[in-house]
Amino acid sequence: MFDLLIRGGTLPDGSVADIAITGERIVATGRVEGEAREVIDAAGDLVAPPFVDPHFHMDATLSYGLPRVNASGTLLEGIALWGALRDIATVDEMIARALTYCDWAAAMGLLAIRSHVDTTPDHLRGVEAMLEVKRQVAGYIDLQLVAFPQDGLYRTATGRENLIRALDMGVDVVGGIPHFERTMEDGRESVKDLARIAAERGLMLDIHCDETDDPLSRHVEVLAAEVTRHGLGRRAAGSHLTSMHSMDNYYVSKLLPLIAESGMTAIPNPLINITLQGRHDSFPKRRGLTRVKELQAHGITVGWGQDCVLDPWYSLGTADMLDVAFMGLHVAQMTHPDEMARCFRMVTADNAAIMGLDGYGLGVGDIASLVVLDAGSPTEALRLRAERLAVVARGKVIARRARGDAQLSLPGRPASVRRRHDGVPAAPR
Repeated sequence: MFDLLIRGGTLPDGSVADIAITGERIVATGRVEGEAREVIDAAGDLVAPPFVDPHFHMDATLSYGLPRVNASGTLLEGIALWGALRDIATVDEMIARALTYCDWAAAMGLLAIRSHVDTTPDHLRGVEAMLEVKRQVAGYIDLQLVAFPQDGLYRTATGRENLIRALDMGVDVVGGIPHFERTMEDGRESVKDLARIAAERGLMLDIHCDETDDPLSRHVEVLAAEVTRHGLGRRAAGSHLTSMHSMDNYYVSKLLPLIAESGMTAIPNPLINITLQGRHDSFPKRRGLTRVKELQAHGITVGWGQDCVLDPWYSLGTADMLDVAFMGLHVAQMTHPDEMARCFRMVTADNAAIMGLDGYGLGVGDIASLVVLDAGSPTEALRLRAERLAVVARGKVIARRARGDAQLSLPGRPASVRRRHDGVPAAPR
């Protein structure tokens, strides 16, 4: 007797299989015989491992309009607004906002999140709050925390000290923001310092790198060199990398092999990158998304990140990683069928690899976390931003939703038409 059986789901590779679950693990796949205490009929539905977001800011989420709206829409005004808010926000307030967001995420099948937490203020209330959130959601969301010196490792007197304090408190990943240091040289030295800290502590490294329109902001080459020097490989990630959008093509032809050699990964955030970048341009306006397809062509793992939802930097968002991939698909012009399928993989398996998640997938022995989508394929899921019919976290069904097929009645036409289709309308039901 299984605890849960998913019947007849279509997997991301197009195969059809049952998935049997006992406890927190998948124990059988394929054509499964046997009974289960609970059965989900997924015939015709896409069954995928859960969505993963490798770049978010949960300490700031759902704070839009506090202390005021970002009038210019720029990165720098957003940082200034957050700088004012973080010193008046209480631990309980940040916990409440973050837990609300985690509820949204769980309902969307987003069950693993890497969140940067600001370590600039000496009080470290954000760190305290996010560690408590991590404890409370551990049963259904894998939450990784990044020690993030928002104002720079060296730009504030206690920036480095507070980052170390946060790591000692239990934060998982070393973060940084070299382009926000006072000088390019300080930025370069901060990358070296942060890579050394990660290597010495055996931690992962994830740096906001070159999140600027400046084509001469080249901290990513330093990051790649230091990742190679310390052998960090896939434990290291460069987030945003927007300056690469504006860099000289000859220089990029040198840079891409260096990044590939290091083994590091890349995390663009399409919703935010195209919103914040190019604000100082007239026309043509840059959109700032890094060179996604070129990175992937060099064998570099690239994942889509959400970054922000309803905070000083972004006034929209729903915790839906399909929205993120849908926007990324458009801006990166990834419209070939293989590229569209890759965009789905970027918010599932590729992001899981970036976060180093253990037991992620739909194989026997993997953790029994998955999502059933009202779509027949990954591409269709992206096109529709498909409804989540069921979300399973560690063997337990935590969200259910009725199928949302559209019903249409027109004179002289079929009585009803399904919203879902792979280019050909389904027969009336």
